[in-house]
Amino acid sequence: MPTLYITAGAVTVKAELNDSPTARLLWDALPIDGKANRWGDEIYFAIPIDADEEPDARAAVQVGDIAFWPPGNAFCIFWGPTPASRDAQPVAASPVNVLGAIVGDASRFDQLPSGVRVRLGKSE
Repeated sequence: MPTLYITAGAVTVKAELNDSPTARLLWDALPIDGKANRWGDEIYFAIPIDADEEPDARAAVQVGDIAFWPPGNAFCIFWGPTPASRDAQPVAASPVNVLGAIVGDASRFDQLPSGVRVRLGKSE
């Protein structure tokens, strides 16, 4: 399973990618830098890939999931409730293609503001 690193401000974590078509597109596009937007307990930013909604795309995701949001060509990191949530489960604005999950404590992203620079890179 390919592993990438995510660095945002003082936070660096690893994430394991699944074997989906969108995850393969992401892997091929690395490294990627962006400026994050925050939406509740989610950070997202536009990335240079274009993918349609996959058959298993969904809005309800798990804490620690990383995903691709097709309408905004955006990479998303979820660690808690968003404005679309009804409880503690993260819910995206609309269905996302889940790419994999953070290894470890995804709540470390809670300390980061909108506008933080994010870098996605291949892990050695």
